[in-house]
Amino acid sequence: MKNSDEIAIPPLFFSAEGEIIITPSPTSSKSDFDFFEGKWKLHNKKLKARLCSCTEWIEFESTQEMYRVLNGIGNIDNFLASFDGVPFEGMTVRLFNPETKLWSIYWADSNTGVLDPPVLGSFENNIGHFFTKDIFNGKNVIMVFRWDARDKNNPIWSQAMSDDNGATWEWNWYMYMSRLQ
Repeated sequence: MKNSDEIAIPPLFFSAEGEIIITPSPTSSKSDFDFFEGKWKLHNKKLKARLCSCTEWIEFESTQEMYRVLNGIGNIDNFLASFDGVPFEGMTVRLFNPETKLWSIYWADSNTGVLDPPVLGSFENNIGHFFTKDIFNGKNVIMVFRWDARDKNNPIWSQAMSDDNGATWEWNWYMYMSRLQ
């Protein structure tokens, strides 16, 4: 299975206060995620442990369904999987801000019941990068989500973390998607 690791993560810039400066691409629009509407089968490849030099991957299948909301400036999807026979459900809410031209992507799941801080970004040439600062296992990290939608019927979502302000990245999850409907 292909990864989209050959695509460079855009360089990060920070404000004087240390916040990530995120600038939308010139083509950023509310239709960026329209390709993802519908039902999908996903092959997941997830690193067993993060930010500890782990090289063991867990692979599993899941499904996902996305639909548009808020007259097209938002969408919601549900992610369904099972881990060791235990059902797992995740939910993503994506909102496009017409003023800033940035997408905010929020995640919550059935393990925590908490809406994670949003990742912010946009697409350029069918590749989207979305960033946020977060805390993972007590460490300050930067998270990036990448959407590789160059093949609209088989997009790839991936996630990486950096604990050195983006100097290095560890990819920890890939979703290889195939359209069901």
